[in-house]
Amino acid sequence: MITVAAVDLGASSGRVMTGRVGGGRLELDEVHRFWNGPVQLRSTLYWDVLGLYRETLAGLAQAAPLDGIGIDSWAVDYGLLDADGNLLGNPVHYRDDRTTRVRLTDVSSDELYAITGLQHLPFNTIYQLLAEGPQIARASKLLMIPDLLNYWLTGHIGAEITNASTTQLYDVRARTWSSELATRLGLPSGLLPPLHEPGTVLGSYEGTPVIAVGSHDTASSVVAVPAAGERFAYISSGTWSLVGLELDKPVLTAEAKAANFTNEGGVDGRIRFLRNVMGLWILQECLRSWGTTDLPGLLREAAAVSSSGVLIDPDDPVFLAPGNMPERIAEWCRRAGAEPPEGAVAITRCVLESLALAYRRTLAQAQRIADQPVDVLHVIGGGSRNELLCQLTADACGLPVLAGPVEASALGNVLVQARALGAPLAGLEQMRALVRSTHELRRYQPRATPADWAAAEARVYGSVTE
Repeated sequence: MITVAAVDLGASSGRVMTGRVGGGRLELDEVHRFWNGPVQLRSTLYWDVLGLYRETLAGLAQAAPLDGIGIDSWAVDYGLLDADGNLLGNPVHYRDDRTTRVRLTDVSSDELYAITGLQHLPFNTIYQLLAEGPQIARASKLLMIPDLLNYWLTGHIGAEITNASTTQLYDVRARTWSSELATRLGLPSGLLPPLHEPGTVLGSYEGTPVIAVGSHDTASSVVAVPAAGERFAYISSGTWSLVGLELDKPVLTAEAKAANFTNEGGVDGRIRFLRNVMGLWILQECLRSWGTTDLPGLLREAAAVSSSGVLIDPDDPVFLAPGNMPERIAEWCRRAGAEPPEGAVAITRCVLESLALAYRRTLAQAQRIADQPVDVLHVIGGGSRNELLCQLTADACGLPVLAGPVEASALGNVLVQARALGAPLAGLEQMRALVRSTHELRRYQPRATPADWAAAEARVYGSVTE
């Protein structure tokens, strides 16, 4: 039996999980969970990366003895090291507004997409670096969040490719950094560290191997999608929703760029062709504004009421930053000429139906642009426990939804480590078969309401995807 620690850092919480693989078993236990969120200091929003490291060490101590350690996290954010390997300040949070005024003048959007294949998001790493100001001149190396923690554990300086592919400085076809982009943007020479693949042993921490996994948490999540064939789509559902397909090569067409799809690196050289949808962040902020944590109760009540027909576009930038989300929803509806939903239950229903509608639109576009039809939709991550959202997603997309596993990113992390340590998991197909045989999935069948969803799509987006 192989026993490893999966350090899984999300945008609102972190956890250290113990995973065991062997003899047809894949087991996962949580040993340490901790809060992770932004820290406001004057006008800037930061991550408490030193707190994350402290909590990671505390979890590893509880999980020992171990055969391996792997770290995954959200994408985009990074730390800068000086020439002596010291951190140049806490990493800035991607929801900070420092990039709102950044404009690329030396690279056209068409060139940028042709090289990196990434959708435009105002907080992408490339824009954050251009917002750094004078500090960037002092930087010797850039390390994404998992790479930074791995460096502190082992002393190894490098970049794992799945997270590197989210920076908009990575050539998605050549599978290496784009030195041309870095030079044209005036970034310091040598800022981008050597790349390595998932499964690489980076060094050791107190005698335990530290192994690179799919360090972008969505890359690890997709490893654990329990798909039985190739005609599947996935939604990694949590604070963000990542809606997409798994492909063998990137899609860099004008249509893909216009639809704002991204091509991110996956484990074993796969491409995650996807689009970010705002996700359950909106509902999380609503709960904070209402001063309640009773999400299960709200979901039960929301499932018992019929749709008001009032929907929003969850990807409107107005919903990106922290704040009074119920008031923003009301204001969005008023601008759209619709009566805002009233009360927590109606707003909850509105948010979930709006997410399902966004999933419908995104998935239809992905299938058409990539020319890859889909027979089943897998919902993984924390949102797979949201029964109302899963049913609404099946209805909106007209596809059966298989929900689970919840801890997909930690499972993908564990599986890649186990293979590196000798487990007989030759490829993604074997890894996914093990997930299917060891984890219970819930199936949601679509109900016959396609015309209603098409009408809603036309109201919110002004057009209907085919």
